[in-house]
Amino acid sequence: LLSLCHAEEAAVIVSGLRSTDVFVGESATFTCELSHPGVKNVQWWLDGTPLHNNLVTEISEQDGRIHTLTLNDVACHDSGTVTFRAGPLISSAKLLVKGISLLA
Repeated sequence: LLSLCHAEEAAVIVSGLRSTDVFVGESATFTCELSHPGVKNVQWWLDGTPLHNNLVTEISEQDGRIHTLTLNDVACHDSGTVTFRAGPLISSAKLLVKGISLLA
């Protein structure tokens, strides 16, 4: 007989953020998967600045376990470290926004 004790069991990060390279004007997506839902205080950051859901920044959650951040229409100054925090859990990855060289 299996006992369901997810409430007492601490969630862990199953799949962390991956560093991403994109070109200016593209969108960058970061995904973090947790072992189970219900983790409180979920927050995304870019270089220490908290991110909020808006036209440029899309923050979504699926089944309470898969957390996704999409940064739309990125610019060179968006390059930096993206951090996902869920309670005591932290995952970080680099975002590199590459300019398009006109000297081909």
